[in-house]
Amino acid sequence: MPSALVVDDDPTVGDVVGAYLVRAGFEVHRASDGATALDLAARTSPDVVVLDLMLPGVDGLEVCRRLRRDQPEVPVLMLTALGEETDRIHGLEVGADDYVTKPFSPRELVLRVQAILRRASGQAPLPGSSGDAHPGDPGTDLPPTTADGDLVLDRRAHVVTRAGSELALTAREFALLDWFLRHPGVAHRRDDLIRHVWGWDFGDQSTVTVHVRRLREKVEAQPSAPRRLVTVFGVGYRWDPTPPDAS
Repeated sequence: MPSALVVDDDPTVGDVVGAYLVRAGFEVHRASDGATALDLAARTSPDVVVLDLMLPGVDGLEVCRRLRRDQPEVPVLMLTALGEETDRIHGLEVGADDYVTKPFSPRELVLRVQAILRRASGQAPLPGSSGDAHPGDPGTDLPPTTADGDLVLDRRAHVVTRAGSELALTAREFALLDWFLRHPGVAHRRDDLIRHVWGWDFGDQSTVTVHVRRLREKVEAQPSAPRRLVTVFGVGYRWDPTPPDAS
C-alpha cells in the first residue's frame, strides 16, 4: 500500500485530502506544521508528500527544500493559494514536482498524486509509447537506456548518471529529460511540453521554465551557458546531443 504524508495546518483541508487518499488506497500520515512534517517524513519514508506552502513555524518552502536534501526521491505535490504565482514558482524552484491551487477538487488532487507517484516509480506509460507498456520493457519502441555523452538515462531503474555519478532528479525532471533525449534536435514549445510531459491540456508555462532551469543545473557543466538543453528564442527549448568525439 503506498503511503502519503499530508501536511496542512487547516484541519478541514487535511481531513478531506486524507479521506480521499485513503479511499484511493493510500496509507495516510498527517502533519499540521513543518517541524512535525519533517519528523514524520524521516520516520515513515512516505511515497509522496502533499504539502501546503503556508505552515506555522517551518514553512512549506523550507520543508520542501529539506526533503529534497534528505529524501530527493520522494515526489512533492504543493498546495498553493489561487493567484500566488510567486509562491508557485518558488515551490517549483526548491524542488516541488507539481502543484495544485486552492480551492481544488479533491478528486483532481488524488489523480495528480497518483500520476506523479507512477512517474516516480517509473510505471507510467510515456507519451508516444503504446498501450500500458512500461518504459524499457521488451517489445516497446524505447530502449532500456539512452546515452548522450557522459549522460546515461536508465528507464528500467529510473536512474540518470552523469560521468558515472547518479543525479538526484525529481520524477518530473526525469520525465522531462527523457522526453528531450527521445527527441534530440527538435525545438519544443512550452505548451507542447506541458501537454506531453505533464499530461495537462493547459497550465502555467512558468512551470516548464523552472523545471528546465533546475534540470540544467544537473546536466550542464555550465548551467548559465547551456550546451545541451538550449533555449530557442521565441519557441521554447531544444536538446542538442553531444557530438561523438566530445563524449
